[in-house]
Amino acid sequence: MTGFTLNEEQLALQKKAREFADTQMRPYAAEIDRAQSPHFDRRVVERFAAAGFTQLCIPEEYGGVGASSLTIAIMCEELAVACAGMSTILAGSMLAINCLRSGGSPDQRSKYLPLLADKKGKLGALAITETGAGSDMGGIATIAKPSKEGYVLSGSKYYISNAGIADLYIVLATTEPAKKYAGLDLFIVPAGTTGLSTGKIEDKLGLRASQTGELIFDRVRVPSSSLVGRPGTGFLATMQALDLSRPAAAVCAIGISRAAYEAALGYTKKRVQFGRPLFRNQAVAFALVDMAVSIDAARLLTWRACHLIDSGEEFTAEASMAKLFASETAQRITSQAMHLVGAAGYSRDLPFEKYYRDARAMTILEGASEIQRHIIAGEL
Repeated sequence: MTGFTLNEEQLALQKKAREFADTQMRPYAAEIDRAQSPHFDRRVVERFAAAGFTQLCIPEEYGGVGASSLTIAIMCEELAVACAGMSTILAGSMLAINCLRSGGSPDQRSKYLPLLADKKGKLGALAITETGAGSDMGGIATIAKPSKEGYVLSGSKYYISNAGIADLYIVLATTEPAKKYAGLDLFIVPAGTTGLSTGKIEDKLGLRASQTGELIFDRVRVPSSSLVGRPGTGFLATMQALDLSRPAAAVCAIGISRAAYEAALGYTKKRVQFGRPLFRNQAVAFALVDMAVSIDAARLLTWRACHLIDSGEEFTAEASMAKLFASETAQRITSQAMHLVGAAGYSRDLPFEKYYRDARAMTILEGASEIQRHIIAGEL
């Protein structure tokens, strides 16, 4: 079992991430959140890349940092406290990287991981969701027809994180629709490939600093070397990548919870009503205590999942537990924080309403709460 004391390297990286969040994210978070569509700011990614954050989960031999899952979780929590939307850009890219790490051939890893480790700020994206398929991947309709040179992809993807801004897409498509899950494959499609275009960019409730949108595949031709893994293994590879990413989704939710909790704690200690600070009222203090306990519990669940990943042990149930608990905790805490602050919390002059909007996405993305419960039930 993992301990509770961070080592010197983790403490140094945590401090680096916290300082970066305070200076390079927090000052711009409200401005980007309130911008009219599109909301994405390329400078955010350039700052991430310069600091080494886009390279966190890329092995050192491919130009990355090669950080452990636990170290990544520690650092990403600090970033999410400043702005969950910006952090989601990183999470979306990590999904594509995890697909290449777990299922890519040596040649694919050698070719594409250094691209995503570029200090200029390159991004990846995993394209799964369609109008008729998301949680049910067996309904994927984007088809990859074999050709003499490789495959021809036709179809559309919706609600894709980093759509239109990624440099590399990992696309889930079916080569044999009748086989459902067994007919699914992953394909590497670089941005700029003929026939690939960006459709509608979503105007989202929260996480507005990240870009989510539609990808259109109009007879996109890719070589045989773009197939990730063996034919028919796309579903398994996708599930493995999602498993690996769930602690990252959990820490994003934890970051939102922490931001709301810390802001509410500070506010209730300063706001005076009936001759004393709000925090001196037992009902208010107890609500904040419950927030602190829940955040700690979510973090420990996430650290456990990360420890199992780093140890090479089975972690599927634990990763889903962390994501489920952390995301639902974020919804509860941001709502409660807004309530404690009162009318001021409902105003856009304070950040509580942003935390509330950002938290709402956490129980949906990378597998809704119902899917997490389904996965955990299967592991039981």
